[in-house]
Amino acid sequence: EVQLVESGGGSVQAGGSLRLSCAASAYTYSIMYISWFRQAPGKEREGVAAIYRRDGSTYYSDSVKGRFTISQDNAKIMVYLQMNLLKPEDTAMYYCATGRWVVPGRVLTESAYTDWGQGTQVTVSS
Repeated sequence: EVQLVESGGGSVQAGGSLRLSCAASAYTYSIMYISWFRQAPGKEREGVAAIYRRDGSTYYSDSVKGRFTISQDNAKIMVYLQMNLLKPEDTAMYYCATGRWVVPGRVLTESAYTDWGQGTQVTVSS
């Protein structure tokens, strides 16, 4: 099991920016995808961005495409989510996640992931 710890959440006004970080305790060769999900009160968890660690390919949900950027550091240990042009509807708990059995076509599907962080809260005020 991979331990994941998120940080960087906070409160910001609409139009502002935040950068979330995800640190993993360890990776194995089988951990290929790291993703960010979010869950707002009363709503289902939504996949917003994913990165393929091997070549840095990225994937985004339509709701954040063009505003959010997922990246990894050169050592491929930290994963970041740069969030720009934030909107009140981006308010949610944000989680990073990984798993050994994530496959293309399911990179933003919650059920594909087995290891989750504790989450970091993002609040965007209008």
